[in-house]
Amino acid sequence: MEMKTEMVENELAHYADMLSAMGTEPRLRIMRLLLAAHPVGMVVGEIGEELGIPNSTLSHHLDKLKHEGLVGVTREGVFLRYAADTQALQDLLAFLYAECCTRNQVVEPGKITCC
Repeated sequence: MEMKTEMVENELAHYADMLSAMGTEPRLRIMRLLLAAHPVGMVVGEIGEELGIPNSTLSHHLDKLKHEGLVGVTREGVFLRYAADTQALQDLLAFLYAECCTRNQVVEPGKITCC
């Protein structure tokens, strides 16, 4: 039982860190933009131009999102291309909805999907 409790605590900490990383307005805007650009993603300059975020600030936000596993990055010559990690987001959503959609069905999954 102790091992299961430790796993749940680790999982809680992991998902709390992910939510915290998205918990600022610029990072949430970045995530939405990268999801819209999925699966190709966008290079840093495109993200900054689209959102009006200066490169120095943008790199800080992208590093935080990358550190928490919400985005991935690939190098293309001198450019860095960022893309949303959709599996990480699926895992986060599954974690959030595990209780509300199964135990007491307080949230109906069909009512929260729009696409």
